[in-house]
Amino acid sequence: MVSANGGLSLERKRAIVSALCKSRSLDASKFLEDEGSDIKSLSVNIMKTAYENNEEFNKWVAFAENFPSDSAACLKGLSQLNEYLINYSVLVGGGYRPSDADIIVFSTVHPYVVSLPNTDRNKLPHVMRWMDYIQSTHDFGELFEKIVLEKAPFDPPLAKQTTKVEAEVSTKKVESSTKKAAPNAKAANSGAEPEKKSDSSKKQATGKTEAATEKKKLPEKVPDDKEKELSVTLLKIQVGLIRKASKHPSADSLLVEEIDVGEGKCRQVVSGLAKYCSPDELTNRLVVLITNVKPGKLRDVVSEGLVLCASNADHTVVEPLIVPQGAKLGECITFSGHEGKPEDVLNPKKKQLDKITPNLFTDDKGVATFKGVPFMTSAGPCTSTIPNGSVK
Repeated sequence: MVSANGGLSLERKRAIVSALCKSRSLDASKFLEDEGSDIKSLSVNIMKTAYENNEEFNKWVAFAENFPSDSAACLKGLSQLNEYLINYSVLVGGGYRPSDADIIVFSTVHPYVVSLPNTDRNKLPHVMRWMDYIQSTHDFGELFEKIVLEKAPFDPPLAKQTTKVEAEVSTKKVESSTKKAAPNAKAANSGAEPEKKSDSSKKQATGKTEAATEKKKLPEKVPDDKEKELSVTLLKIQVGLIRKASKHPSADSLLVEEIDVGEGKCRQVVSGLAKYCSPDELTNRLVVLITNVKPGKLRDVVSEGLVLCASNADHTVVEPLIVPQGAKLGECITFSGHEGKPEDVLNPKKKQLDKITPNLFTDDKGVATFKGVPFMTSAGPCTSTIPNGSVK
């Protein structure tokens, strides 16, 4: 029994060391030789960072070291982790970017979670969401088997069909108004009443007919213009890669990013993300951005795009949308059921962006949507660790 536990402990150490080295593009072999050290010592040796006095980090290292092996105790440990993750996206840092502690705990619990039946997985929604996020943001190669989550299918609303029905109802109302006006005109032409009254009736009938005609025209035009202004297809939304990020020279709340969207040169974009993530966290990250906004200056620095981010209700947590692995650089985001050509450049006077962004949000599973229709790439939907959040 002791040797079995020892073997399990050694296997756990090797998984953690391999994952940490993979995340840093280091050769794991030289660290795997030091099998006598504990998980904390091995981790600090790899990370070259002084975590000894980091209370949060030490707490999760202890969790990994003491995580049980028998199934009953394992489920209890996973339930505790699930409770913690109700209010957090990642284990350490309070932001959205996974920490070294997240990699250590992920490596520890993965062998148990991957073998859980769906009945047990359904009891751990926050653990499953967190593990899916870790494996989607880190390329561990062949170290860990991919955990596939069952996600509910989505049927987009038939907006065009609804518009057609409304138009038919409007037409019927106009026809009914016209029929009611006709008898008055007929009575006026019969000569049964005095001449002056007949003239008055004709004018009234003509006025009603013109009013009915005017009413018939308005419903046909107004919805079309409104629908065009609110269509997400007016936006050109592309996948970009942040090649470089730095602080704004004169604004502490702003960052300046050089973003590659496959145009041969990078676009310079200014974002209000300094409070939520560092330049290093953004560098080499795939993002979703609107590229047909009119270029303008933010505190004297030109910005040529808008990085789309999700945020919670009180805006204490903000993060760029997560692009799925395998998405192509520069590809345009699509929305099922919505077809159209984006504007060359959005007109600020029409406030098109202001009318579209209220319909951008993440659903209860964190999938980014327009009116419930997912942001789709060639590799799948764009997501966020923030469910039921706003996107802009």
